[in-house]
Amino acid sequence: MRNRHFTRIALLFLACLAPAAQAGADFGKLYRLYSKSGESNFNPGRGKDFWLKERAGESGEPMNCATCHGADPRKQGRHNKSGKAIEPMAPSVNKDRYADVEKVEKWFLRNCKQVVRRECTAQEKGDVLRYLSQS
Repeated sequence: MRNRHFTRIALLFLACLAPAAQAGADFGKLYRLYSKSGESNFNPGRGKDFWLKERAGESGEPMNCATCHGADPRKQGRHNKSGKAIEPMAPSVNKDRYADVEKVEKWFLRNCKQVVRRECTAQEKGDVLRYLSQS
């Protein structure tokens, strides 16, 4: 009984340490997720075009990803409404940016609805990530 209790505590402790040990971008995991929808051949050129293409945002104003994140993903951006600083998107500068898949998905959903006025497709997400991963 005592051994079983100790084992459970040890496993719980190790589970708490696991996220810290896995810090850093895992683009392979994200690409596999987006490939499940049948998309593939993620292209950094298409990703860059998507990043910079101006559209009428949710408020009707022209915007693109660079409106808040900046044209250079290696530099800090600034939210267009709140003025809040946004850490660089490039993993070469911000290595932990894409470590949490759920967080990546949350921000894709929120930002795509704001900028594109719809959810982004798996192909669009993969292309943008391919572009950012090479920045």
